[in-house]
Amino acid sequence: MSHALDTARFRFDPPMPLRHPHVQSILASSGLRARTIRGRATAMLRAAEPLVLDCGDGARLLGYLSVPNRAPRGLIVLLHGWEGSVESHYMISMAGRAFEAGFEVFRLNFRDHGGTHSLNRELFHSCRLDEVANAAAAIAERRARAATFVVGYSLGGNFALRVAAKAPALGLNLTKAVAICPVLKPHSTMEALERGFWIYREYFLRRWRRSLLAKAAAFPGVYDFGDLRRFRTLTETTAFFVQRYTEYPDLDSYLDGYAVTGDVLAGLTVPTWLIAARDDPVIPIADLDAVARSDALHITLAPRGGHCGFLEDLRLESWLDRCVIGELERAAADAEALSSAASQRTSTAGRRSTL
Repeated sequence: MSHALDTARFRFDPPMPLRHPHVQSILASSGLRARTIRGRATAMLRAAEPLVLDCGDGARLLGYLSVPNRAPRGLIVLLHGWEGSVESHYMISMAGRAFEAGFEVFRLNFRDHGGTHSLNRELFHSCRLDEVANAAAAIAERRARAATFVVGYSLGGNFALRVAAKAPALGLNLTKAVAICPVLKPHSTMEALERGFWIYREYFLRRWRRSLLAKAAAFPGVYDFGDLRRFRTLTETTAFFVQRYTEYPDLDSYLDGYAVTGDVLAGLTVPTWLIAARDDPVIPIADLDAVARSDALHITLAPRGGHCGFLEDLRLESWLDRCVIGELERAAADAEALSSAASQRTSTAGRRSTL
């Protein structure tokens, strides 16, 4: 792997009871962490204000902005995974740490996530990049900070990579993007979910069915999906909805539509950090070999961590929170120094022109 950030400060080595990938993956999202996470994030949650953003073409997305009561170090836009929300434990945990460190934090709900089914008539699907990118651009324009970051988990990590690639075309001045265990090649992830440990497949099927029922309830004259239990697999369910509710002709076209393999990231110019684990039970790590390399892309490949786990001790503390926020603090300081230097040069040039 070229351009790796695997220096000493980014090494992840959990204690023996936390080394199994399923332990990491399941505990990270379990209720065992909820009280501790939300307790530490109390200030961030109290400061959170809901914002509904106009994301173009009639799309509206809901997010929550938390602004610290001191001069912010920058803005962090957080993107959750599929069937997650702004209330997911990993989102609250990272947002709490970021807020504590002095960042503004914007937690964005994707369409049809976090109880927002009535905001948009059309269904969510993973190729809806423009509305997510436009949401990031809209909140960045509102806040106008020297440093702006996008951090995403799983499917949100996939979106973060695509937003980073699209940022220059949008005029979105991203300082850095971070993708944690991102979906790389959707075909491979679908196969891993179907063939792997059944608990992941059933988890997503159950949550997706519940979300679709909420969508049908929000638009009773538009959607009637029938008995969703007739679809026994994620593949069957996805194929049905792709053919009936998207512009894609078939499942393969749709899955290819949000892959970040091939040349998708070849022209990446925004500094981007991709964090992955060799033992991820959801994202086949072999797919990293199919991701185009660029000088802007840095990869940390940990031997362990599961899927978005990375719990570093028996108190279930997050290695991700500590390392990601530490890296963004450094990037924000660099961005502020560059901004100050540019302002000083402009001021000096202005004074000279009046002499």
